[in-house]
Amino acid sequence: MHSSKITRITYGALLALLLLAPLLGLYPVFVMKLLCFALFACAFNLLLGFTGLLSFGHAAFFGSAAYVTGWFIKSGGWSPELGILAGVVAAAFLGLLFGLVAIRRQGIYFAMITLAMAQMVYFVCLQASFTGGEDGLQGVPRGSLLGLLPLASDTTMYYVVAAIFIACFLGISRIVTSPFGQVLKMIRENEPRAISLGYEVDKYKLVAFVLSAVLAGLAGGLKTLVMGFATLTDVHWSMSGEVILMGLLGGVGTFFGPVFGAGVVVALQDLLADKVGAWVNVIIGVIFVVCVLAFRKGVVGEIQAWRDRRRARAA
Repeated sequence: MHSSKITRITYGALLALLLLAPLLGLYPVFVMKLLCFALFACAFNLLLGFTGLLSFGHAAFFGSAAYVTGWFIKSGGWSPELGILAGVVAAAFLGLLFGLVAIRRQGIYFAMITLAMAQMVYFVCLQASFTGGEDGLQGVPRGSLLGLLPLASDTTMYYVVAAIFIACFLGISRIVTSPFGQVLKMIRENEPRAISLGYEVDKYKLVAFVLSAVLAGLAGGLKTLVMGFATLTDVHWSMSGEVILMGLLGGVGTFFGPVFGAGVVVALQDLLADKVGAWVNVIIGVIFVVCVLAFRKGVVGEIQAWRDRRRARAA
């Protein structure tokens, strides 16, 4: 069977599973949380996997949007779509600010600048009065989408989140396969060559950085709406580490890899947290080490590499 046909069948089966999840007895809130973090991981993968920029500051976009969305909905009485839009705008602004400062640096210097700026955002969230400090924002209502569709029901909220995730996943796929995405890949593979061909690589990097921040902010805003709260964990540096882990575990530079990685990490955290407590982080760390040693390209990346080798031998 042709590989493209297998891919279409696989995605079709996953889409059917996603749509039928509430009917199959899966806990909607858990799946919604998984989808939010999967979107976050896909946003990060757009930057690292397809542009080659390793950011240690993506928690700033995820967490700031979570706080902004929660505050406008709870304190401002805004509708959920406007609250999420406000969070996305805040994440886009931070992405532009971070990008303008960090984009001219490369490698570890770029990563450290993003981490330092993200820590500034963390301390603002810790000290500002509207964020609730260490208690965070609690009791954020879901409201009604467009004033017509009440989101109090977990099932209704689930299908809204699923629709947004599917739209963003397809959007990321379209971006990556577009001429703009091909330039990003060229920058990742050989930046000097892209410069020699006349591309203004800093502008391409900045656009990719802001796009990644926007999607990360959307994930953060959705997470606040689903869970009803935003806390310092959302903006802590460890959240940036988690999204890096999700990407590497599934396979950076692949479309489905970040979704798989997010599913593994979120599932382990939810299933093992009550049983082993803080040791869940040790277990995830061991899995990460094994993955790095045995699956250098991530689980999905290794499967794709194996499939490509098999096709090459057959040819």
